[in-house]
Amino acid sequence: ILQHPDGTVLKQLQPPPRGPRELEFYNKVYAADCEDPVFLELRKYLPKYYGTWSPPTAPDDLYLKLEDVTHRFKKPCIMDVKIGQKSYDPFASAEKIKQQVSKYPLMEEIGFLVLGMRVYHIHSDSYETQNQHYGRSLTKETIKDGVARFFHNGYYLRKDAVVASIQKIKEILQWFESQKHLNFYASSLLFVYDGSSQMTAAWLNDSTLVEKRRASKGHGPSGNTLEYYNNNVRVISSPENGKLESSVSRGFSKMYALHKRHQSQISLKVETVEQDNIWKSSACFSQEHLNGNVIPQLEKVFCHRPTVVPDGSEVEVRMIDFAHVFPSNTGDEGYIHGLKNLITVLQNILDT
Repeated sequence: ILQHPDGTVLKQLQPPPRGPRELEFYNKVYAADCEDPVFLELRKYLPKYYGTWSPPTAPDDLYLKLEDVTHRFKKPCIMDVKIGQKSYDPFASAEKIKQQVSKYPLMEEIGFLVLGMRVYHIHSDSYETQNQHYGRSLTKETIKDGVARFFHNGYYLRKDAVVASIQKIKEILQWFESQKHLNFYASSLLFVYDGSSQMTAAWLNDSTLVEKRRASKGHGPSGNTLEYYNNNVRVISSPENGKLESSVSRGFSKMYALHKRHQSQISLKVETVEQDNIWKSSACFSQEHLNGNVIPQLEKVFCHRPTVVPDGSEVEVRMIDFAHVFPSNTGDEGYIHGLKNLITVLQNILDT
């Protein structure tokens, strides 16, 4: 993926038949004379399409010119999730089918695969990246925690982003349940939310919501972040669990530049969980406190119920990758199955 000077992104057309098929898909959905309500509705869930583009020095190289879904985010957190029970199209050879299934057998059961993620961590002003090998290592027992990692900023779980993501997936699911025009294979959902959420900052800094004193930095040996929770100490962030980097990753997020370092770091972690009207809170603390009685050393945190419900404006969920989209007169049950299971996993993240 390249970035055009006008702010759009450029996706080079793949070799036939994949490239021409994806171009045909965009041209059909975004045709100027399109009156099909199914396609008009579908536009809401895709990156905007601005036609094709070729560099002056290589007029035969064709690129799709698309909206940069991340352009309005200061610290874009990005996750690519392949959706569907089959990652191969109806015309795939037996060898191709065997190859695709062997890569992630669980996909036929749950209907989705995490292809990669890039998550901004507030405390280190850096990004953690995970590639497709991370996603393929996830099992039925670890898939919930594996997906939850995308919504954790190093201090706490971004539940507002989870809630907004569920709502947007449900809208896409509603479209799929109402259409029998197309079947999608090896297509993905692109998730984006802002790691430097203004709402998050307000919850942490507004004295009407949080009364706090700065605690010591919560870093233990080897850069681990420590958390006090239910009278136990546990590592919640470790370089061993994933690569932390301060530069742009070489994967699907290559085009997104990092922004300036925060002028000040937040040393306090606030995590609120509603359960029987009880709100739990925890704080980070320094390694020196581990040798003594921790409880008297902890800073008190008073957190009240937020009065504003997130409206999802800081979250994007868009469908991408359409090299394997085919006309159909039946519903896309494989894609629907994957969307429903992904919603279930996200809801379980909230519930626990």
